[in-house]
Amino acid sequence: MQQYSSLPDQNSLIDATPKLLTTIEQLRAHLWLESGLNQLQSRLNDYLLSACNTVPQPGAAQAEIFQTVLNEINSTVNGSNLALTNFAVGIALFQPQETFATVCYVSHSPSLNSQPLLLEVLTAEKKLLLKLQEVIELEDLEHLENQQPPSAWRLADDSGSIMGWLLIAVAPLSSAHESLIESQAQLTQFMSRSANYCTTALLQLKHILSWQQRYQLLSNSNQDLERTNQLKNQFLANTSHEIRTPLSSIIGFTHLLLAPGFEPTKERQQEYLSIIQSSGKHLLALINDILDLSKIEANQLEVQCELVDVPLLCMNVLTLVKEKAANKGLKLCLELEPDITTLVADPLRLKQMLLNLIFNALKFTSEGSVGLRVACKGIFVHFTVWDTGTGISPENQVQLFQPYFQIAKAVADGIEGTGLGLAVTQKLAQIHGGSVTVESEVNHGSRFTLALPLKQEVEVGGAGEAEEAAEAEGAGEAEFSSFPLPFTPSSSVEILLVENDLPNADLMQIYLRKLGYQVTWVKKATEMWEALTQLNPAVILMDVYLADENGLNLVQQLREHQQYRTIPVIVQTAMAMKSDRETCLAAGVNDYISKPIDLPLLASLVAKYSKAPKSIGGE
Repeated sequence: MQQYSSLPDQNSLIDATPKLLTTIEQLRAHLWLESGLNQLQSRLNDYLLSACNTVPQPGAAQAEIFQTVLNEINSTVNGSNLALTNFAVGIALFQPQETFATVCYVSHSPSLNSQPLLLEVLTAEKKLLLKLQEVIELEDLEHLENQQPPSAWRLADDSGSIMGWLLIAVAPLSSAHESLIESQAQLTQFMSRSANYCTTALLQLKHILSWQQRYQLLSNSNQDLERTNQLKNQFLANTSHEIRTPLSSIIGFTHLLLAPGFEPTKERQQEYLSIIQSSGKHLLALINDILDLSKIEANQLEVQCELVDVPLLCMNVLTLVKEKAANKGLKLCLELEPDITTLVADPLRLKQMLLNLIFNALKFTSEGSVGLRVACKGIFVHFTVWDTGTGISPENQVQLFQPYFQIAKAVADGIEGTGLGLAVTQKLAQIHGGSVTVESEVNHGSRFTLALPLKQEVEVGGAGEAEEAAEAEGAGEAEFSSFPLPFTPSSSVEILLVENDLPNADLMQIYLRKLGYQVTWVKKATEMWEALTQLNPAVILMDVYLADENGLNLVQQLREHQQYRTIPVIVQTAMAMKSDRETCLAAGVNDYISKPIDLPLLASLVAKYSKAPKSIGGE
């Protein structure tokens, strides 16, 4: 009977043991490899996840990934049975189009005691140092990448652009462990895959940063839109309030005067009409300030810098406000250093800035004095407007130059203002290369200093040109001519008024006829040509927007007719922008006045161009 033994054959057990040991060593090496790579991947994922929730700087984020890779390689190799007593890993970076790279990140085994390792370049008789800030030629890096086993692995993105090189320097393994990873194959595979993980992490970081940048831009854009929308709403609310306040007075008192059966005394009637006129001027000042501010913020406001006679301009400014100061019982003072004679600036805008500051001083001063002091400080001229008024608290000074800002107490006390004067003044000063500053103490007055450079980088015209430009632009100013001239009849002078709007036509006819002129009114171009066959007007007052033609086209047509070529034409129009005046003059008109019409200025222009005596005046 045949018997079988259940014990293994002794020879077969002996033969199987080496194979089993080999398999165990291979598994151990494989587990070491996968464990190290998993740990590296986990660390990189953790960092990328944290980067999604923050906004890291691109350079710092890239450095963090590089350092993470090196630290994990160092930890994995040190914790293995590879017996690598001497090794170091590093990353070299280079700038595009350069022929060398610089080692920027290094991690090494503790046994090195901070001593650098040498990388052997087999095809060249030289050794490369692997240490921080060491320079390595790209040609050598490419050779290290191609040698067997490799000592360098490139970190390239999808397009092939190299972001850096992962390097390793390793001392030979001890003979007791050579069987673990033959020819360092396992270590080479670990380094290669670590390089791939590093490259993937860098690309993901790039996408994260790109997404964060787009998100930040979108977020900033949304914030800008929200801020713009808030400013628009604030602008509309403030403008609506500021416009409706004077309009309420104009409409209300007009309705009162027109009410059937209401017969106020002459004094009351004059009072109501004064309120209507004051409210109208306030409304015009608001519109001019809004237009100026909008043009400044759109970089469309141009300044015409010329040689300005400083003493003359300051006297003119104080002349314009002396009546208002006298009505409040305030003393006006002018202190002017004798060596200050001229300044290069836009005379019209300089006058506007000074008037804004002085009118503010007069509004907030109930007793005492208001003054203007002009002094030279280095390359700047300081125009200081001071007063003995209520003063301004530090809290209000912070917001003083913000558009539409008004001091709450002033509003409660009924002090009129648009809240735009100081904002416009500051921006005009900045356009001139200067500034506006304030010093104030509650109940102890205020000092506003307008500092302007003595010279501007512009071609300078004569002082006469500056005065002529200021006079021509005066029609668009909020302040009307305030000094009536003596009345002189001019009954022999004929005026042809071409005006589309009936109320404006009535206003100018009544005013000019009171001055003694003969006025013929037409409202269309066809009527104008018909009237010219019967009249020989000394001056034509021309509206721009007519029912059947553009007034500027009519002016050009008049200049083409021999018999009408020399008739002076003055345009009166609601076109009040700075460029509008230039457009009108370019069309061939002699002069320009903007609506609402400044009646004394209109009389002065008509007298000038009709050759009548200039001593005609307002009511």
